[in-house]
Amino acid sequence: MSDREGDDAGPVVRGRLIEYCPVGCSEALVDTSIVLPEGPLRRCQACGQLVSQITAVAYTGSMKEFDTPRGTLPPLRSQRRHDARAAKLFGVLRTLIRSEPGTDVRLLDIGCSSGALLRSAMTHGFGAEGVEPAAQAAEFAQSTGLKVFHGYLEAARFPASSFDAVTLMEVIEHLPDPGALLKEVGRILKPNGMLVVGTGNGVSWTVRLIGARWGYFQVAAHGGHISFFNPLSLAMLAGRCGFEIERSETRRVSLSESHETGRVMYRLLKIAAEMLAMPARLFGKGHDMLVFLRKCPV
Repeated sequence: MSDREGDDAGPVVRGRLIEYCPVGCSEALVDTSIVLPEGPLRRCQACGQLVSQITAVAYTGSMKEFDTPRGTLPPLRSQRRHDARAAKLFGVLRTLIRSEPGTDVRLLDIGCSSGALLRSAMTHGFGAEGVEPAAQAAEFAQSTGLKVFHGYLEAARFPASSFDAVTLMEVIEHLPDPGALLKEVGRILKPNGMLVVGTGNGVSWTVRLIGARWGYFQVAAHGGHISFFNPLSLAMLAGRCGFEIERSETRRVSLSESHETGRVMYRLLKIAAEMLAMPARLFGKGHDMLVFLRKCPV
């Protein structure tokens, strides 16, 4: 990591994890008015990507929360919602892959944790396996019979053109260098294969309305969240890594975090947020972003 200070991109904090735009833009990163404990989020002037000023040491420490046997398994009260979202995701994915029900489709889930999405994929007829760097989560998934590689994608050394589809759900916002991962995904995908990316939307109405109060920005609440995409920045990164957008959608608006207000006020704000949900979806301003990318022909 460079120790340079005070060039055209602004002063660089010694030890800061991200010093340049993760999308690959050459334009400067500038401070925003979204101020977190790590310092103001910085914005790329070309693509609008937002990046944290977290240090490498703090980032590494924040990622330890995922190394548990339970990993990211949804709680029982959220299982029905998880199942509904998974059913929609895999239905769209199978349509885009253009495979008939019953056809063998091989899928890799990167950052699969303890395997919740893998189980859903298998339920919907995919031949699914995963990659997970957190030891305890990977071991738990393996103990339940799931095919999971413990480590990072590059270390798995999958042969080229191994998979019809790859899912990258709530992972890309953790990566200082997402381009390297997307290029490896492109290598292991079959021609015209699909990559599904789920992440937060840095230009959502939620960000505009509540800014730094959005829990998604908080490393203390969401370990490792350091890089925040928007539809433009994700499209630019995808193009540079050999993908094109097939379908993109956003959903949900938040006007308050549950711990910030009393119960009555929170319910009122939640009703207001639900009223904004449909127009947010129509205008691409929801704070949850789901993008289906197709591997470009060589």
